[in-house]
Amino acid sequence: MCLALPARVVALEDGDLATIALEGIRKKISLALVENIAVGDYVLVHVGYALHKVSEEEAARTLAMMAEAGVLSEEITEIAHGEASVGDRS
Repeated sequence: MCLALPARVVALEDGDLATIALEGIRKKISLALVENIAVGDYVLVHVGYALHKVSEEEAARTLAMMAEAGVLSEEITEIAHGEASVGDRS
């Protein structure tokens, strides 16, 4: 389905890259579309790009609603087994 998901930034990388974590999965994403992101912030992620900074409360609320609707596990599976993440060009 490819919905935007909130995820926590766990590391800032060179350039506009960061590593995010969601349900035990870590992915490299681009921060090119957002500013002033720090480790521990939550961002809304879609197709490898952070689109918007969100609060921890909003992230938790969104993830809970997605889980209740039955779409969260599908989205997490797509992230875990999807195409290469940003910066992963091998």
